[in-house]
Amino acid sequence: MIASASNNHSRLPHMWSVAKDEWRYWYRSKVALVVLIIGVVLSLSSVVVTAVNMHELSHERQSMQKTSEDVFMEQPDRHPHRMVHYGHYAFRTPSPLSMLDPGVDAYTGNSIYLEGHRQNSAMFAEQKQSTGLTKLGSLSPAFVLQVLAPLLLILIGYSSISRERESQTLSFLSAQGTSIFTLILGKGLALLSVVGLIMLPLLLSGVFAIFQGEAASVVVFFLVSYSLYLFVWALLVLLCSTALSKNSESFTALSFMWILLCIAMPRIASTTASVSAPAPGKLETDFAVIAELRKLGDGHNANDPAFTQLRQSLLAQYDVETVEELPINFRGAVASASEAELTKVLNRFAEQRMTQELAQTQIARLFGWLSPQIAIRSLSMISAGTSIETHHRFIRETEDLRFNFVQSLNQAHKEQLSYIDDINRNNGDEAWQRARVSSANWKVVDDFTFTIDDASTRLFKSVSALGQLLVWIVALILLIRAAGGHSV
Repeated sequence: MIASASNNHSRLPHMWSVAKDEWRYWYRSKVALVVLIIGVVLSLSSVVVTAVNMHELSHERQSMQKTSEDVFMEQPDRHPHRMVHYGHYAFRTPSPLSMLDPGVDAYTGNSIYLEGHRQNSAMFAEQKQSTGLTKLGSLSPAFVLQVLAPLLLILIGYSSISRERESQTLSFLSAQGTSIFTLILGKGLALLSVVGLIMLPLLLSGVFAIFQGEAASVVVFFLVSYSLYLFVWALLVLLCSTALSKNSESFTALSFMWILLCIAMPRIASTTASVSAPAPGKLETDFAVIAELRKLGDGHNANDPAFTQLRQSLLAQYDVETVEELPINFRGAVASASEAELTKVLNRFAEQRMTQELAQTQIARLFGWLSPQIAIRSLSMISAGTSIETHHRFIRETEDLRFNFVQSLNQAHKEQLSYIDDINRNNGDEAWQRARVSSANWKVVDDFTFTIDDASTRLFKSVSALGQLLVWIVALILLIRAAGGHSV
């Protein structure tokens, strides 16, 4: 045991010397130096551009949310059902870490128009309004680190060990007492320093995210996870460079792996998920929803046979014989009952759709065992609060907001407007004026602020993806040890 510790201690100077020599080689090699500069500049520029964009979006959405609420509540006295159709907007402000990984937000939309009798989809998705080329991937920090940074590591380090073998210096180094494992550790240390340089802008963004209200534990977890991901690629570079005898072979193998793991495998995962958990198309779903809603009756028609039971129930409850004698407005009661039944149907279809989307997402995430890029993508979106689960919670919370404000207006319709005035509202201006309620009733719209899951919830949901990265690291270390022993 003492000999082993002494051996490790004596290996350290050699390891540092190898790392310095590698840096010296990169400095002399104009290609490696240019690639390194490009990597740092890409990382820094993506962080700055995305941070500025997200900061502006946050202020803009908060302002638009307040404006929407003010405009709604400033409306004059109206018939309450007019305000049900006037509608209201709900906006989702970006999370602090969305400046590093916008996640699904760019595709799902960030605002929803809330109105009676229907559930609208989220609107103003960035990718839906952009050109076809930008849909290949926006230049966000997440995209740079997940897809471009591994390619930069390949260009810099593909010849780390194979170069020594091709130039016949490997045997010379061994004769000087530098073992193959010391050489691998030294080259790996040099590659890790490159990883540190690429991660530096992300570190600065993480500090900024903490000042924006993000939990420090989540930021640290986020940064460590990306460091582990790039460490996986550094190990892949070392493995190919150690196992293959020529620079050309190493570069070809690494290029193929980058295309497979970063480009092809995410597409394969997405296609497999769609086939394994098929979901009906929008047109098919819309027809199914319409067919179900037709069974409920028309909430705008109090004489619809679908509300006969409601009429009889209210007449018996208040012990009267006609709806005109009811102490409440029967049309308002119909509107309230109709909205409740309609919402149950819409929620059932919405939950089915979200369950199918989540099932597809979970199948795609399993491919993280086959591609570290999929693992870090899942982990990144979950910890940043920009995953599909967060979007689904936004939809559910805005639907609760929609239903509550519509039913509050229906309650005013039922209790503050007489049935006689309501059915005679089209008999002249004076009758129309009597069929209005006070604008004080518009205050049913509360301030809406959507918040992402707390830190512990996001960290817990990210454990599986972190485990995938750790398995990749352990497997690659074992393979490198085997390849290094074979190279001796």
